[in-house]
Amino acid sequence: MKHIKLLLLATVLLLSFGASAQVKLGHINSDDLIAAMPETKAMQDELKKLGTTYDTEYKIQANALQAKYLKYGKEQETKTEEENALRQKEVQDLQQKLQTYAQTADKELQQKQMDLLKPILEKAQKAIQDVAKAKGIKYVFDAAPGKGLLVFDGEDLLAINKAKKNN
Repeated sequence: MKHIKLLLLATVLLLSFGASAQVKLGHINSDDLIAAMPETKAMQDELKKLGTTYDTEYKIQANALQAKYLKYGKEQETKTEEENALRQKEVQDLQQKLQTYAQTADKELQQKQMDLLKPILEKAQKAIQDVAKAKGIKYVFDAAPGKGLLVFDGEDLLAINKAKKNN
């Protein structure tokens, strides 16, 4: 459906400019461009390293929790009900702490990915715009699935349409 819309838009653009003004169109798969950038590899390496750090810490905490749980389970018969209740609460608190750590680590990893990806996306967009300008291309479509127009240097008809609507 998106491809049909893009094709129709391209056709309308071509027909609207007529024979007197030839408009150059281009396309690029931005996903492939971004994947080929060295910054993307560096980002992936940094995210992998950070993810490994979080995983290691999670495993350490999980192992400590498991050890405490097993220890308390073995000692349960020799402790009072009050001590066992305190130990059970301690284990529950540690489980909650572990879950919170996992959620926080996921959020921080996602935020780090967004922070690292933003300048890469900006650099790719600038490169696409620079190449389009150098080649005299007015419209660049993204060939990646679900994407749209990347460069649009043609005439913006919004102001004309607003003025006409108000009359």
